Amino acid sequence: MRTDDFDYHLPPELIAQTPVEPRDSSRMLVLDRASGSVSHRQFSDILELIPPGAVLVLNRSRVIPARLYGRRKDTGGRVELLLLRREGEGIWQALGKPGRSLRPGVILAMGENESVEAEVLSIGEEGIRRIRLSAESGIDRLGEMPLPPYIHQRLSDPERYQTVYSRQPGSVAAPTAGLHFTPGLLDAMRDKGVETAFVTLHVGLDTFRPVSEDDPTEHAIHTEYYEMPEETAAALTRARAEGRSIIAVGTTSVRTLEQVGRDRAASGQADLFILPGHRFRLVDGMITNFHLPRSSLVMLVSAFAGRERILAAYREAIEERYRFYSFGDAMLIW
Repeated sequence: MRTDDFDYHLPPELIAQTPVEPRDSSRMLVLDRASGSVSHRQFSDILELIPPGAVLVLNRSRVIPARLYGRRKDTGGRVELLLLRREGEGIWQALGKPGRSLRPGVILAMGENESVEAEVLSIGEEGIRRIRLSAESGIDRLGEMPLPPYIHQRLSDPERYQTVYSRQPGSVAAPTAGLHFTPGLLDAMRDKGVETAFVTLHVGLDTFRPVSEDDPTEHAIHTEYYEMPEETAAALTRARAEGRSIIAVGTTSVRTLEQVGRDRAASGQADLFILPGHRFRLVDGMITNFHLPRSSLVMLVSAFAGRERILAAYREAIEERYRFYSFGDAMLIW
């Protein structure tokens, strides 16, 4: 297995720059992983496809305004920070530009009114900085929504990069498979008898970056905080006992369920890298978007459905002019 095995060519014009309205009007490619058959639907058709009794597991993480702009207090040079993960009170991991300006000991004044200071504490692997913020409350006031680098248009409504059920702040990117759901669609699914359950996984750096190693097993995946609450564990226990399906919404929900590995409450740092050969223990189906070439996420869906079937489905999606990535169309794999 090589990283090149998960590469494909995407015409740039198929990278979605804006979300569709309403949310559930996006297209959806349905992949039967047993037969490899593909069909083309609208996302709102999920209501008739997911059977009564199934448990739909959704990630309720909320994107924080993690992109901060400011200047060096000593030289006045402009700087940019992208907060990645909170380590403790006021302490964050972050990426920064320009890297040469962000050495340990440098003090930054963030925001137009420079009301929050950020001190660079150390530099780790891949240029990730540890910084200390003087006031975490400044993030909500001063930060901007950190859209992925392949989206070049500004988002007029920041809530459009949040799921309608997001509750717990902590992600630096949206769990994008959930962006297709509307409150009305979720209510209709519950009325039909589909059970909804929630986990939390705060999305981090690996969402944005390809795997650079030739051998993907040598890739060091970044950890992400997760929670499986008691009520979700109980819902999964009942579903397993009654033979009902568990459908994960998004690779983040998949990763949480498979990190825990069984129907019990848990929390911690997810470090599971799902590659072909992984034996799925809790997930029977998943709703997901189309992922970047050579990424850990395209490897995850390949582990679930088979690499050849995923790449064939992606080729068909490209031929059918589906919209790709964060604001793009969806897949249902089961």
